[in-house]
Amino acid sequence: MADYPDRIEFELVSPERLLLSEPVEMVVVPGTEGNFGVLPGHAPLISTVRPGVIDVHDGGKITERIFVSGGFAEVTPERCTVLADEAIPVAELDRAAIEIRIRDAKEAIEDAKDEAGRQAGEAALAVAEAMLSNTGS
Repeated sequence: MADYPDRIEFELVSPERLLLSEPVEMVVVPGTEGNFGVLPGHAPLISTVRPGVIDVHDGGKITERIFVSGGFAEVTPERCTVLADEAIPVAELDRAAIEIRIRDAKEAIEDAKDEAGRQAGEAALAVAEAMLSNTGS
């Protein structure tokens, strides 16, 4: 096995901006098939990302927790890049705003004129419910 450094380059990008770009010990990503940890030397991988929290580990502990609504992750032995549809630090999740998102998504489902509209509302509801479950209150 090749020698890899003790850190992996991690980048988290949303449509609005680059949220994080730094070397870290490990990243845990909420993949569609389950959470997966990325360490230096990881096998190449491309995965879809489900709504959930990315945990960034450094110094033997979690240093950053960021909610992502979905997206894609690309892993190489040296790097992990997550292209997120939406990304918000867990500490910034606002329970009242999330409850409004849930209400709006439920209304969108009820008012949907076709299957595509209903599916979009259900997807928005799943994201909002995942956000709410990570507010800690």
